[in-house]
Amino acid sequence: MEKPIVLVIMDGVGKGDQGPGDAVKQANTPTLDKLLATCPHTYLKAHGTAVGLPSDEDMGNSEVGHNALGCGQVYSQGAKLVGESIENGALFQSATWLDLIDNAKAGHALHFLGLLSDGNVHSNISHLIALLKAAKAAGVKKAYCHILLDGRDVPATSALEYVGQLEDVLTALREPGYDYAIASGGGRMQVTMDRYEANWAMVETGWRTHVQGQGRTFASAAEAIETYRAELGCIDQDLPPFVVARNGAPVAKIANGDSVILFNFRGDRAQEISLAFDRKDFDKFDRGDYTGVKFAGMLQYDGDLNIPEHYLVQPPVITNTLTEVLCAAGIHEYALSETQKYGHVTYFWNGNRSGKVCEDLEVYEEIPSDVVPFEQAPAMKSKEITEHMVAAMASGKFQFLRCNYPNGDMVGHTGVMEAVVYAMECVDKGLAAILEAADKYGYRVLITADHGNADQMTETKKGKTSVRTAHSLNPVPFIIYDTEKTWEILPGAYGLANVAPTVVKMLGLTAPDCWEKSMV
Repeated sequence: MEKPIVLVIMDGVGKGDQGPGDAVKQANTPTLDKLLATCPHTYLKAHGTAVGLPSDEDMGNSEVGHNALGCGQVYSQGAKLVGESIENGALFQSATWLDLIDNAKAGHALHFLGLLSDGNVHSNISHLIALLKAAKAAGVKKAYCHILLDGRDVPATSALEYVGQLEDVLTALREPGYDYAIASGGGRMQVTMDRYEANWAMVETGWRTHVQGQGRTFASAAEAIETYRAELGCIDQDLPPFVVARNGAPVAKIANGDSVILFNFRGDRAQEISLAFDRKDFDKFDRGDYTGVKFAGMLQYDGDLNIPEHYLVQPPVITNTLTEVLCAAGIHEYALSETQKYGHVTYFWNGNRSGKVCEDLEVYEEIPSDVVPFEQAPAMKSKEITEHMVAAMASGKFQFLRCNYPNGDMVGHTGVMEAVVYAMECVDKGLAAILEAADKYGYRVLITADHGNADQMTETKKGKTSVRTAHSLNPVPFIIYDTEKTWEILPGAYGLANVAPTVVKMLGLTAPDCWEKSMV
């Protein structure tokens, strides 16, 4: 058996321009600097077509990134998957869509809930517009939009552009007998879009807003955004909830029996609100007099847990994952992160599969994340992740170990440069301890990332520099640390899907024919 391997994923750490907006460069990272100066390394494409997204204008994200890292292949993902289903009409022929439409035509309203932007990470406004137009063509009389404002995967204060675009479409669809309107909304980090059960209060706030019509009322979504910005100085993701009112009452609450579509395609921030709509035995907060709606997600966000039960687009069936290959070879594995990225090194890594491939060969560890703004605690759980990883290495039980440090991504999304710099320094300290353990216990260490973020904290448009909170389009490092053997990285252009075949090659195993090629 070859030396065991530790894979360290520095979430959100790409190759920046080394300027003042590059927090990776601005941070004091002696360990990372030394690795790049002394070890074999290359840079991997982590966005666009390399991870199954429609074009190279589409930024990567942690979900598709970990899918690619964990399966050694490129699958149509997210926006591309949904776009294909809309384009070829499969979505509108699905039993779920037809059922929702029939229900709406029988006298109920049709509601669309999701992130309003073209960031292509969680959603795309073009998908919402296509669904609205199809609903109108099918004869749906009442359709309402409950919009979550982005400012995270798109410019920080761009919400009015997307609201204006949506309002133009709704105006065109409205005619006598048809009521199409925005009903409620709020910033994505304030309402509805929590993930990994880190903050159910956020989901409850969204529920009260969208379903019960509770919250501050405004004549329009644009008025809400402009008012909150003037009063609070918030960027889009942090705007409080709002309800659009007409004649002194909410335009539309989500009522029992209505049809509801969650048009986000990314799963992590869609699962909790899906459970609130979908589960009869839901107990995370009081839903009042709610008895049920016809609910569907754009995709099924967790197939094994059946979240949600109904969905519009069939997901890619990811087979021949790295975990399957390693389990077939009898390799013992260890996966670790804190709550914010635990699902990424397990569920997404394993091809959108909950649970383990082999209970006897796999150990997963989750360190609970703190419920606190990331800029206030930029170290996150890096110290604990490091301690757990070193202990797992010392145990000698595992031949392949992986961990994710979320700091570069989660703190990067706050836009607070000082916090991101400190976050990177915490990751670097953790990396140093893992390398020390590798020397002590005899491991090879591979260091990479799933996409960029901390590497581009500012952007300049039309001569004006502003804070950037979105992922970057930059490549990510892939570094080989091995004190006993010198590895040669073969010439070529590589993406995240080349990591799994490289791991298999270094372990002395054979990769499936359907995989990308090894880099060594």
